[in-house]
Amino acid sequence: MTSIELDMIQTAGIGALALIVGMVLTRKVDFLQRFCVPSPVSGGIIFSLLTLALYAWFDVEVSFDGTLKDVFMLAFFTSVGFQSDLKVLKKGGKLLVIMLVLLVVIIAMQNLMPMGITRLMGVDPLIGMASGSISMTGGHGTAGGFARVLEEMGLHGAGTIGMAAATFGLIAGSMIGGPLAEKIVRTKLTHEQVQQDEEIDPAMAGIESDEASPTGRAKRISTNEQEFQQYAKASYCIILIMGGGTLMSWLLAKTGVTFPTYFGALILAAIVRNTIGFVSYKDDGKWENAEKLLDMERIVSVGNICLSLFLGMAMISLKLWELQSLALPLIVILVSQVLMMALFAYFVAFPLLGRDYDAAVLCAGICGFGLGATPNAMANMSAVCYKYRYTVKPFLIVPIIGAMFADLINTGIITFFLNIL
Repeated sequence: MTSIELDMIQTAGIGALALIVGMVLTRKVDFLQRFCVPSPVSGGIIFSLLTLALYAWFDVEVSFDGTLKDVFMLAFFTSVGFQSDLKVLKKGGKLLVIMLVLLVVIIAMQNLMPMGITRLMGVDPLIGMASGSISMTGGHGTAGGFARVLEEMGLHGAGTIGMAAATFGLIAGSMIGGPLAEKIVRTKLTHEQVQQDEEIDPAMAGIESDEASPTGRAKRISTNEQEFQQYAKASYCIILIMGGGTLMSWLLAKTGVTFPTYFGALILAAIVRNTIGFVSYKDDGKWENAEKLLDMERIVSVGNICLSLFLGMAMISLKLWELQSLALPLIVILVSQVLMMALFAYFVAFPLLGRDYDAAVLCAGICGFGLGATPNAMANMSAVCYKYRYTVKPFLIVPIIGAMFADLINTGIITFFLNIL
């Protein structure tokens, strides 16, 4: 066996190349667009298949350095923490609270069911955790984030298992969401419920009209220097919290509970986001709310850039040959996850969400982010609305759930399950 070891700079370069290849593929291949497959995933899979070919045909194993990958992962989850604004709960109303409760139940079931299956099949329960909510609700980002924790607990090839499961969930979530909502609309709703006029939220209407007007767009135009300063400030905020997050992680480790490496920074960012509004500072003789210092739009953008680079590096590092011995248990678990999600959305979520058209659209979204990611949820709901009619509430609630609360809740529940194994 010949081994080729790439350092952290070389790994980052190939990860970026995989990302660029994926961006080109996503533009050219309709299948990738239809199922909202992220560019780092589509490009990274090509490189992981190349390393598989080198391993299988030429007895060459390529190893990648994960140092910078971990840094980009930490930056992404720090940006997720900044998005966890608890004030949004007051604006979301009853439907948002119900969705949060459903999310907790889904995540718990996604971990309980595969652990039961692994016990019945006599395989390591950590395989069930890797193919549970870590890779389903969590997606590729959380799968990569927990890979090291699972490896340290004794699961060889945890990163490969998690990434493979997350890719399966990404496609499955897009495939079942639309058809499920279509079945609900056809069998459980009346014509009047589907076709009734939708009342547009005045706030949303104001945003749309503002964007549509030249003066509204002009307010959002900035110079290159302004853009640089805004992105620089967002980057500094993320790096500052990443540094403080290491201390938070050290304190969490003293509890004896196993947490992922990014959890300290995520929690600290959430604390800053929800307390900074109580602080004021003086600027040019005027008192300003410190919340203005957080440019959330840029923080999210920097976080997404880091996520893309992290995923590109994680995907090229997959050792697909490690899945060979786990093929049957993994397939059984993943198929069960899809069936469970479809049945839960149809028989539980739809009645609890109100048995109306909004509930049907939300069920498509639940399948999207419960098995894949928020973009899959948005694509599922858009497909349903394109066929019938647009409705506002699902498109307000699902991004809030997916961006602000899913990762935070999922990480807490995963940590609980890992510590009782």
